[in-house]
Amino acid sequence: MTMDADGHNGLVTVMGGQVPPVDPDPLWRHPWVVRLSQVARRLRRADRTRPWVLDTLVVIGAVLLFCVPDLVRGVDPRGLGGVFMQPPRWGMIALQAGLVLPLFVRRRAPMTAFVLTAVAFTVQWSLLVFLRADVALLIALYSLTLHSSLRRLLWACAITIAVFAFAVVRVAPIKSVAEIAFFLVSAMTAAIALGLVVRIRRSQLAGLRDRAARLEIERDQRTLLAVAGERARVAREMHDILGHNLSVIIRLADGGAYAVRVHPERTAEALTLIGETGREALNDLRRTLAALRDDTVVPELSPQPGIADVDALCERFRAAGPRVSYRTAGEFPADRGLQLAAYRIVQEALTNTLKHAGPDTEAQVSLEVVRQQLRIRVEDTGPVGVPLVPESAAGQGLIGMRERAALYGGVVRTGRTPAGGWRVQTELDLAPQRTP
Repeated sequence: MTMDADGHNGLVTVMGGQVPPVDPDPLWRHPWVVRLSQVARRLRRADRTRPWVLDTLVVIGAVLLFCVPDLVRGVDPRGLGGVFMQPPRWGMIALQAGLVLPLFVRRRAPMTAFVLTAVAFTVQWSLLVFLRADVALLIALYSLTLHSSLRRLLWACAITIAVFAFAVVRVAPIKSVAEIAFFLVSAMTAAIALGLVVRIRRSQLAGLRDRAARLEIERDQRTLLAVAGERARVAREMHDILGHNLSVIIRLADGGAYAVRVHPERTAEALTLIGETGREALNDLRRTLAALRDDTVVPELSPQPGIADVDALCERFRAAGPRVSYRTAGEFPADRGLQLAAYRIVQEALTNTLKHAGPDTEAQVSLEVVRQQLRIRVEDTGPVGVPLVPESAAGQGLIGMRERAALYGGVVRTGRTPAGGWRVQTELDLAPQRTP
């Protein structure tokens, strides 16, 4: 999300596209207002690169609008009966310079510019000279309100009231004090109010820009988290597919090499099983990698394995050597995600059995539905003399099982059995409360 400096005519960027912002006030969509906003944006961009240019233009504008007319036509206003004195030209130029020139530093040193202008204003009115350049005091007060602290603004208000009171006293003999005081106080209030409005508006826009920047950061972070989660999911699938099938292939290859010497007639059976296992691993790998492609045509793929495929899984492990018994109880849910999680947990547990206990072991696999829970239990007897494998050295398999179980409110528990084997058990909720 992006917003321009004036907050009205920019484009809001959402997920790579740009849409016009929704503004409830039709005034900001008026063509004149749009053009003025565009001009203002260009001036702000130019001011950020060369701030002295705008300060110089303000001083030149004040000279042309307020100083030159007094130099050409004189300074005695109508209706005051010639009370104000007519200073010499050099004196008028000096007073005008004291009022206008401090405006050049009104943004970099607003308090200094205001004090210098107030001093020149006081000197001018003490000499009873009327100058149109007195408006410079209001410009300096506006700039101080916009660029300085509120504490300095209070001091500036007190100084303004004091110099205005001095001006009222000077013209009191010839003009109504109430009228002059009302005019001066109104002018001071207008300058301060305008400065506060612009300051608040800039603060609001700064807050909106900061919020837009934070939303962009949060969006990028969500994207990175989604990518990391997808990478973890793909890595888990790859580990389950390749780890299981390669373990089976290695055991079958070892058995085939042994059968060549002892039972040559069983070599063909081992090679056939190796080929079937390899083809199945290749199909699973293609299905997983296809999920990473951005193809418009999705190839026909076989469904992800489920609880119905656990029997065939156990048969492949029996071909690799271990004696695997398998039993089920209860009515299993139709949730494909939960069935895939159960299948992968059993697959990883049997792969670890084959890897760490070897082919000379017995494994018992059971899947039961008890009180809205799917209970999974894989236990092997373990060969004699095999040392205990620390859980930290078990690789990514246990991590993958725990992640799958956590998606369905389950916790994987592993440990040694009293007979020296290894047990993996978990319970998956059939109606889990998943968090998005």
